[in-house]
Amino acid sequence: MAKTRVTDLDWSELGFAYHDLPFRYRAVYRNGQWEPGELTTDSDFHISEASAALHYGQQVFEGLKAYRRPDGGVNLFRPDQNAARMVRSADRLRMPGYPEDLFVKAVQEVVAANQEFVPPYGTGATLYIRPLLIGSGAVVGVHPADEYIFNIYVTPVGAYYKGGLTPTAYVTSEYDRAAHGGTGQAKVGGNYAASMLPGERAHADGYSDVVYLDPRLHENIEELGSANFFGITKDGRFLTPKSPSILPSITKYSLLELAEEAGLKAEETTISIYDLDQFEEAGAMGTAAVISPVGSITHNGNKHVFYSETAVGPQTQALYNRLVGIQFGTETGPDGWVVDVPLD
Repeated sequence: MAKTRVTDLDWSELGFAYHDLPFRYRAVYRNGQWEPGELTTDSDFHISEASAALHYGQQVFEGLKAYRRPDGGVNLFRPDQNAARMVRSADRLRMPGYPEDLFVKAVQEVVAANQEFVPPYGTGATLYIRPLLIGSGAVVGVHPADEYIFNIYVTPVGAYYKGGLTPTAYVTSEYDRAAHGGTGQAKVGGNYAASMLPGERAHADGYSDVVYLDPRLHENIEELGSANFFGITKDGRFLTPKSPSILPSITKYSLLELAEEAGLKAEETTISIYDLDQFEEAGAMGTAAVISPVGSITHNGNKHVFYSETAVGPQTQALYNRLVGIQFGTETGPDGWVVDVPLD
């Protein structure tokens, strides 16, 4: 694949797709330690056919974004939280986590190297950053690899959901996203591979994505496709599901703070699929989705409509504006949330 050039891109027409940019960051773990990482122009991996990542799913990843500020600078949003979560995910799969301080520096370095591909402020587009860690060492029995590759690539993207802040429809699924005691709290590829079939079926039936319910009772909301759920109640509470099989979303924990700042009572709690009447607004939240309003959820053929199927609710809009304002640098957020990318 030829390397992408800036002249090949239309910022207003970007989808959520991969572009082979000039630089990525790569480091190798062998002989019990991480070797110094560096930028490389090689977008391919060269690994053994017996790699643990290929056979036993020993691989984790992260997702964050770089945002162009009005002054031309570039922001990262809470990259330290992605670094910490990746270490936790790696530990769950018995992999050596990439050091958190080096993670943040590596993200800054690869974004700076590809800075011309950070979309201009005002386009709504961003530079998506994908760190990944794979077990590259060859194994035959089921045990951890002895060599690993840490890699970060970046790609400019538009909105994950094409409708942006237009409400979309969801449907509950008979499938489970992850098991209690499984890998639900780790960002591992297998969780997403398992979501492809139910997601495709939901799309074929005209829905934006699926609502996963808890794997024990199939009654309580867990996640919406690849995003976390939130609901705003009629009495001013911002609620989001709490479960041992939910990925701890950085956007979710940021919005819990911003909801409190906005005067809502924010809480992680159990949310039954049969208690949707308590909410006047609802949405999906995550790095890719940012905030996407949920227009309706259908369960067992019964459709529940929240604020509107065509318009975003005022409190959801306000939270979106506040979050995006912090990310793009037009508003000041809590200390430490925004990290600058040093540019030449």
